[in-house]
Amino acid sequence: MPLILFIIIYEITFCSYVFIALTTAVQSQHLANLEFNDDKEFKIVQFTDTHVNVESGKNLEVFTTVKKILDMEKPDLVVLTGDVATDGNPEKTYKEFEKIFTQAKTPWIVAFGNHDSQADLSRKEVADFIHTLSYCLNNDNGETHGNSNFVIPVGNKQNKAEALIYIMDSNAYSTLKPEVDGWGWFDHSQVMWYKEKSKQYTRSNNNKPLPAVAFFHIPLPEYYQAWSNKKIKAFGQRKEDECGPEINTGMFAAMLECKDVMGTFVGHDHNNDYIGIYYDIALAYGRITKTKTYRKAPVEGARIIVLKEGERSFESWVREVNGKKVAPCMWPDSFVN
Repeated sequence: MPLILFIIIYEITFCSYVFIALTTAVQSQHLANLEFNDDKEFKIVQFTDTHVNVESGKNLEVFTTVKKILDMEKPDLVVLTGDVATDGNPEKTYKEFEKIFTQAKTPWIVAFGNHDSQADLSRKEVADFIHTLSYCLNNDNGETHGNSNFVIPVGNKQNKAEALIYIMDSNAYSTLKPEVDGWGWFDHSQVMWYKEKSKQYTRSNNNKPLPAVAFFHIPLPEYYQAWSNKKIKAFGQRKEDECGPEINTGMFAAMLECKDVMGTFVGHDHNNDYIGIYYDIALAYGRITKTKTYRKAPVEGARIIVLKEGERSFESWVREVNGKKVAPCMWPDSFVN
């Protein structure tokens, strides 16, 4: 190949990569400015525990489920609450999700689960890769322990923050084995990180906590108390024990103290989809999105959360892939003694 031709091809290729990178960066910056719609609502769809493995062709039906529910609900944001991909190299699976959300022009976020630590890539390498994908708003800056910790405000038409979305890395497995077995828990630094972020936003809002929701994978130890609350009945079903951590590092207590989080939304326990109340905070599961493969598993679907501009309230329900709307409720109105 003549040298001049090689140089021209190289320059065209290099410029193309630069253009794509800049386009993605500008696109992500624009999408990060989430805002309430003209009806003063902001709709989030939570998909969870998809367990897709493109390499082995496992759970590929998830992509059809996601497309169907996106078409039904037309959300402003999608949150994947962990155990997303089980490939050795999960890049192909995440690229398939990217295609779906790009086609739907819907921003999306990933909160890591325990299985997201089991790839050949490190948890941080997966986080760095996800950050490059179109329409993905993941923005972990290494401020605390874990690789999916960040806050995204939802603004009004004047771009003033009216609500907050916390994304948190609930980690994977116990770090104190063999003395303590089981699932991971929030590191103390994460609890302090949350409290500091909450205080910052509260101070900027004339010392009034902004309405907030939090998404992560592993349920807090307090979830069982929400289900067994005898005064306020939960909506939805509990078909297995809560698989929370053995260690309680105080994230729920921090949320009570900061007074911003209205509800938390998790996955992990495939057969649970309830939303209950503990000390006026809603503790909710999503609906498993992986295709039903055993008798007591629920129909695959998603949880829907609709925030209300200027209100400390949200609406929620489960949308099954067959179109059925399950267990609709409004926080706090549906949870009054």
